[in-house]
Amino acid sequence: MPNTILPVIMSGGSGTRLWPLSTPTAPKQFHALATDNTMIQETALRLVGDNYLNPVVICGQGHYDLVSEQLQQIDKPAQAVILEPFGRNTAAVAAMAALAGADLAPDALVLMVPADHVINRPGDFDDAIQAASETAKSRIVTFGITPSHPETGFGYIARGAEISDGIYEIERFLEKPDLATATQYIEGGRHVWNAGIFLFSPQVMLEELEKHAPEVMAASRKAYEGAERDEAAVRLNAADFAAVPSISVDYAVMEKTARSAVIPCDIGWADVGGFAELWRLGDKDGQANHIKGDAITIDSENCLVRNEGGPVVALIGMQDVMVISTPSGILVAPLSRAQDVKKAAEAAKGLLGKV
Repeated sequence: MPNTILPVIMSGGSGTRLWPLSTPTAPKQFHALATDNTMIQETALRLVGDNYLNPVVICGQGHYDLVSEQLQQIDKPAQAVILEPFGRNTAAVAAMAALAGADLAPDALVLMVPADHVINRPGDFDDAIQAASETAKSRIVTFGITPSHPETGFGYIARGAEISDGIYEIERFLEKPDLATATQYIEGGRHVWNAGIFLFSPQVMLEELEKHAPEVMAASRKAYEGAERDEAAVRLNAADFAAVPSISVDYAVMEKTARSAVIPCDIGWADVGGFAELWRLGDKDGQANHIKGDAITIDSENCLVRNEGGPVVALIGMQDVMVISTPSGILVAPLSRAQDVKKAAEAAKGLLGKV
């Protein structure tokens, strides 16, 4: 019989590398980027079945209405929406996920997933979840993505000894490498991309946080227990939450615990962190242009055009450029400069006071 799973969707971050599509009031997870559904809707829809409970969402306090509306649209209402007054990194999120799991479904396993990832083979993802479930009763299991190329934009996990069929101890976590190091990782065959997806028993996570990050655990517990509750909303008190140290769950727990594991998997995963990735994933015309909205391309190729309801956008004789037109702003740049969009978002915030 499959183990019961409580999905906890992490819906933080501002997605500044996707400005002006993504803004602080409506970050990228609330937009339809890779499919006709928004990214948070896709995240909820891939976690369905008799053994999956309705999700818990952890997000910024200004996003409650967006979360509620978008999950209601797909008939997957959140049973709780934990509202952070400000970001405190992923150790705090893991603590809130474990506390919510112990509170709402103590016998279930918590699946902590980002709201803004693409998984093109959800059936394979479900298979990996089920394969990891028994191990997750006693260990914190992370899902390592089998790399397809030497990627410098992701962290890596080096796997150690095999614990059970297809599940391994974690030898070490590695920061984003340079190209030569990433190439060595791929050729060695022991390294996987760190996707930031975790499966665990609430009690195991709480015990490991208590052991390795007691300040995170104590402050998180106080903030969770002292939160205002109104229907699904769990509004964390700002003063209590400010006392939570800002640290990632990798640094706080995963790099220290002896109760970790990794399951390598190939699930069609992608992190839509910028417009170059959006172009790579998107449907294209005969000239390799990815177009959404009213746009004209003449003698143009390898371009990305997103027109969010504005006047017609026309490209003539252009190659390898992106044009993003929204009510919040207009972006024009080479696709090769996609990583620099964050600079434009920060500049726009300073120019306008808000994006």
